[in-house]
Amino acid sequence: MRQLMWFRTDLRVLDNSALNAALTAGPTLALYLVSPGQWLAHDDAPSKVDFWLRNLVELSHALRQLNVPLLIRHADTWAEAPQVVRDLCHEFDIGLVQVNEEYGFNETRRDQHVRERLAQDGIHLHSHLDQLFFRPGSLLTQSGGYFQVYSQFRKQCYQRLHTAMPSCLPPPRAQADLGIPSDTPPIELEAFPTPPSSLRQLWPAGEQAARERLDTFTLEELWCYEKRRDFPAQPGTSQLSPYLAAGVLSPRQCLHAALRNNQGEFDSGDPGAVCWINELLWREFYKHILVGFPRVSQHRPFRRETERLAWRHEPEELHAWQQGRTGIPIVDAAMRQLLATGWMHNRLRMVVAMFLTKNLLIDWREGERWFMRHLIDGDLAANNGGWQWSASTGTDAVPYFRLFNPVSQSRRFDPDGRFLRRWLPELAHLENGDIHNPGAFAGLFGVPGYPAPLVDLSASRERALAAFRNLADRVP
Repeated sequence: MRQLMWFRTDLRVLDNSALNAALTAGPTLALYLVSPGQWLAHDDAPSKVDFWLRNLVELSHALRQLNVPLLIRHADTWAEAPQVVRDLCHEFDIGLVQVNEEYGFNETRRDQHVRERLAQDGIHLHSHLDQLFFRPGSLLTQSGGYFQVYSQFRKQCYQRLHTAMPSCLPPPRAQADLGIPSDTPPIELEAFPTPPSSLRQLWPAGEQAARERLDTFTLEELWCYEKRRDFPAQPGTSQLSPYLAAGVLSPRQCLHAALRNNQGEFDSGDPGAVCWINELLWREFYKHILVGFPRVSQHRPFRRETERLAWRHEPEELHAWQQGRTGIPIVDAAMRQLLATGWMHNRLRMVVAMFLTKNLLIDWREGERWFMRHLIDGDLAANNGGWQWSASTGTDAVPYFRLFNPVSQSRRFDPDGRFLRRWLPELAHLENGDIHNPGAFAGLFGVPGYPAPLVDLSASRERALAAFRNLADRVP
């Protein structure tokens, strides 16, 4: 029986659960659906779509070595997917479609509709656990619900890992040539402008590039990850998130790379390795939340009572935040890093998110949308989880009365202003003591070429606290 491997966010041949199952079961063809209308509806960034397409080219080369033809089909939205997949199955006499599970309301509905359409013709769709260590629903509280607190979820993960460590699959073997030509992957789409070469060079495509980056990080940087990860001017993070989001790397590959450099330990040993593995589990946690609480992937807050928060509608302030013109250097530097590179340091993602949702009191969904439209590593679960954490609307969120002071964060994590000077050249001449808060230093006339602060940090903090207190005092 011929198999169809339907690639989605799993653009690799190594340690790919569905591809391995397909090649083991019978002659295999591969499919990728180009869906620009759906990607636009999901606010996927041009840099992210470009990264997908570049990795798709690399995937086609890898599949050619396995004699697996890659077929490219167009389904503008996922509503068209059932018919497109069904027609391809009939065209090539496919009896079984293999996929790796994806999470989120739209993804789940798409796969269900495809499964139902294929079943009408006697074609089965089989899904595999691949982008997580544990299938959602397999880790539950004693009362049978999904975990809502990360520390409790992590503890359960540790217990499972001690008894059932997920292993990486062996490299797939080439099959006999099927005599079916591959399609040429598109290199650009009209709806998604090609990003500048400077951005593309930061994120080389392909499994080899991803594995090299993983190996370099785990060999050279993992040992000091815990100490350096919060300092944006230092190369202290893995910068593997785009490869995980596109499935060019699997979480199992990341876990085992960390274990190889920590004497096989995941919850003890080197603090840097343990800290990074915990970040992999945060990623897992938020994907389980998507499944257990589907409303969070439908623009709804996890904490239902925060639906009543009185967010401010201030388009000019929102635009200033988006463009890195708030007058708060650490916020502006981070936002300019995002615009230029398609990526932002994780500590700064929290800083800018809390500034928007607390100091400006602007709806977290505006920030979530802006991030998705610009992040090369945009991932629904992680992005939503991070924004709702910062906005105090999500699961296990920061308490509303704990607000980051961006100036204090800047002084603590960029003490010599290296990160600020890189992204804010108009402030490069300021002394270390002044660059973090030029509004206080410059006085009435400000710094030429740099805006005055949008808000007074102390007054805006009190405004946010009052808004949340009013929410708590109101009768539902």
